Amino acid sequence: MKNVTIERATVEEAIKAALEELRAERNDVEIEVINEPSKGLFGLIGSKNAKVKVTVTNGPEEAASKFFDVLLKKMDISADYEVSFSDDVLKVDITRISEDDKGIIIGKRGKNLDEIQFLLNLIVNKGRQNYIRVIFNVEDYRAKREETLRRLANKMADKCRYYKRKVRLEPMNPYERRIIHSTLQEQNDIITYSEGEEPFRKVVIDLK
Repeated sequence: MKNVTIERATVEEAIKAALEELRAERNDVEIEVINEPSKGLFGLIGSKNAKVKVTVTNGPEEAASKFFDVLLKKMDISADYEVSFSDDVLKVDITRISEDDKGIIIGKRGKNLDEIQFLLNLIVNKGRQNYIRVIFNVEDYRAKREETLRRLANKMADKCRYYKRKVRLEPMNPYERRIIHSTLQEQNDIITYSEGEEPFRKVVIDLK
C-alpha cells in the first residue's frame, strides 16, 4: 500500500499535503498522527511541526482489486489482471484468460464487458468528489472491436451510396455509436445520427 510521511506546521496542513502527494481523497486513506505540533519555549525555541503518516487503503486501485478478486472467484474464472491509475483514469486489463472464459467476460458484442465496467465505475466513484474515468479491457478487445466497427462504418457508408438509401445499423451502446459517428464525420456526402431508445438505440447512415 502506498504511503507518505509528511511534516507541516499543523496536522491538517500535513494531511492536506499528503493527500495531494498521493493524489487521494480523505476517505481513501488511513491517517496516523506521529507528532502533534508544539510551540516550544516562548513559542520559538524547540518548536516542532506536526508529523503524519498517510496510507492509501481504499483508493481506486485498491477498490478495483477487491472488486475483481471477488468477481473472478464468484464466476469461477482463473485470470491475471493489471490495475493502473493515472490522471484520474483507472484502467483494468485482464492479461491471461482462457478463450472460453474470455467469451464469458466479454459477452455478446462486449455487453458483459460494458456492464462490468459500469459496476466498477459505480464502486470506484462512490462518495468521491473528483470523478474517475474507468476503462475495463480484456486482452485488447476494445481496440480490436473499434477496428471492426470502423470497417463496418465504411462498408455501410459505401452501401448507402450504392443503393442511395439510408442504412440502419444494429443497436449499439453509446461508446460504439460514437466510433461510427467519428469514423464517418469527415465524409462530405454522408451524415449519421442515432435513433431509438436505449438499449435499442442505433446509428443511421444516410446521404446528405
